[in-house]
Amino acid sequence: MTPYILSAAAGLAVGVAYALFGLRSPAPPIIALLGLLGMLAGETAVNWLRGHPAMVGWMCHAKTFHAAAPPADHKTGG
Repeated sequence: MTPYILSAAAGLAVGVAYALFGLRSPAPPIIALLGLLGMLAGETAVNWLRGHPAMVGWMCHAKTFHAAAPPADHKTGG
């Protein structure tokens, strides 16, 4: 829990410093938050898939199962 509190405190301190010096955030806040949310979702998805090897195997099988069929051999007509 301590890293979360320290992270929130650092963010708050930087926000206060930006306001005191009249600086603008380097990225629009909503875009930055959506980017962080995407990063968290991606990290969570990878960790979840690592804990479910059967799901990874299923996805690999589905990928090869839905692959395009090889072209027909024109010499034999088939």
